[in-house]
Amino acid sequence: MKRKKILFVCSGNTCRSPMAEAILKSKIKQRKIKWWDVASCGMFAEVGGTISQGSAAALSEAGIPLKKFAPRQLTQDIIDRSYAVICMTEKQKQVLENCGKVYSVKDLCGFDIPDPYGGNMDVYRAARDAIAIACDSVIEKIILPAVSEDENK
Repeated sequence: MKRKKILFVCSGNTCRSPMAEAILKSKIKQRKIKWWDVASCGMFAEVGGTISQGSAAALSEAGIPLKKFAPRQLTQDIIDRSYAVICMTEKQKQVLENCGKVYSVKDLCGFDIPDPYGGNMDVYRAARDAIAIACDSVIEKIILPAVSEDENK
């Protein structure tokens, strides 16, 4: 079975998309879904950075493991190697629309994920909790239908 990848995209790859990556990895593992990878990139990522302290703390509070993380710049090659690209906002999706297989969180569950950068812990917690809901939608609307399709081949 060929592995498939979900790619989360946000602006800098330091707050929202790394949280989404960690949360979806955790949910996939809990549900014992095999053959899926999760990654994240930023449209304007600064190489050499790290996940924001607020995002790391929000994940830690929820007991979600975060392995060593370094922001990555989004490229067309990374998009091409992904099964689905999930943007945190409708505006980000519009920038990438012509790149193929691009969705926004709003497409999947009806809301954008605002950038918590510079906010207090409550803002990061709210982003984490909204991302968790979005990850459930990714599983239900993208991953499970693809798993079912693969099993029927």
